[in-house]
Amino acid sequence: MRAEMWRFLDATFPAGSRLIDVGCGTGLDAARMGRLGHNVTAIDWSPQMVQRTSDRAEREHLTGRVRAIALGAQELGNLDGDATYDGAYSNLGPLNCVPDLKEVSRECARLLKPGGTLVFTVIGRLCPWEIAHYLRRGRWARVKMRFARKTVAVGMNKHTIWTRYYGPREFYGAFKQNFTLEHFRGLCVFAPPPYLTWVRDRHPRLHDWLWRLDRRVSSWPLVRGIGDHFLIVMKKR
Repeated sequence: MRAEMWRFLDATFPAGSRLIDVGCGTGLDAARMGRLGHNVTAIDWSPQMVQRTSDRAEREHLTGRVRAIALGAQELGNLDGDATYDGAYSNLGPLNCVPDLKEVSRECARLLKPGGTLVFTVIGRLCPWEIAHYLRRGRWARVKMRFARKTVAVGMNKHTIWTRYYGPREFYGAFKQNFTLEHFRGLCVFAPPPYLTWVRDRHPRLHDWLWRLDRRVSSWPLVRGIGDHFLIVMKKR
């Protein structure tokens, strides 16, 4: 899934772009973009994640390219630089935890140059693999969780993560006043989500074939709204 995101980032942003990494986590994406010559402002609500990103940038001699700041996506209003960024990206679901996406849209519009681009991967509503996984275990409540219309409590690594799930067009609705929809596609439509590692381990050839199928058809109508995540590209009006 991360490789798919990178493929779209490379196709979207020319070398030397000034970018915002929203929800940078441990800094894997920020460091990679820094190595490719981009200038990245990496933000995360967790000071521990910001420290890990800073440490990674220092180890890889990228401190001139990657700046990490303890700032949540809901706090983009505190980030300086009106209309000075070429784009922003967010990988693997941080925006599912933001209480007000319309505020994120407004602040991204403020921060990005005219024609600036957003590339996000977001946790979707309909993941066939997850449905099958939890049905097999009789966890009916977990099967229904993604279909909730409000924020729900999700257990992860012994913590509670307050999460809201979206379909692609539902998600875009919060951004359409400031951004045009350029593209969206499912991620892990046919390929298993990362937490189902047993598929890759036991059936590596099948796993590779499923990912090739994903790349080929997951942007088709009726399919592109399905998957563990979806990737969405939007351009500032």
